[in-house]
Amino acid sequence: MSDATPAPAAVPDAELRSDGERRTVEALDAAGVAYVRTRHGRVGSLAEAAAARGIEPADLVKTIVVRRGDDDHLLVLLPGDRTISWPKLRALLGVSRLSMPDAAVAQDVTGFERGTITPFGTTRTWPVVVDERAAGRRVSIGGGGHGVGITLATDDLVRALGATVADVSEAG
Repeated sequence: MSDATPAPAAVPDAELRSDGERRTVEALDAAGVAYVRTRHGRVGSLAEAAAARGIEPADLVKTIVVRRGDDDHLLVLLPGDRTISWPKLRALLGVSRLSMPDAAVAQDVTGFERGTITPFGTTRTWPVVVDERAAGRRVSIGGGGHGVGITLATDDLVRALGATVADVSEAG
């Protein structure tokens, strides 16, 4: 999308168009998490997704797959205006090396393609770390499909997933 084209506005949505969307909703419902699901269609960037959802980039929490070792991954959730602080994350996890897997591996270990990854409904359960700047707020996360958002309280997400909350980011 060009700067002249506004992002499509998000609207409440109940239609499940993919297996990823179905898994996400089933996991949220099973966890008893209150949420609002919206759809705005495909966008070209995090900033466009935030605009379509009517929120600031900091309120759009991205889910990043991090590789700790062979067949050992975790999900790191960060506000959209932040990036992973590798030294902080390594210190938290007590490891000397971490990396980001390529798109194919990320999809293999979560069941979601890049741009749709969410911590709810992954095909395998991985530890979740939430950056402390997202705690205590209502945020929007991926909904398991392109252009699908889930708005929820971060504290409910942390509780439902048994996530660790820590300072693991730096200004993006």
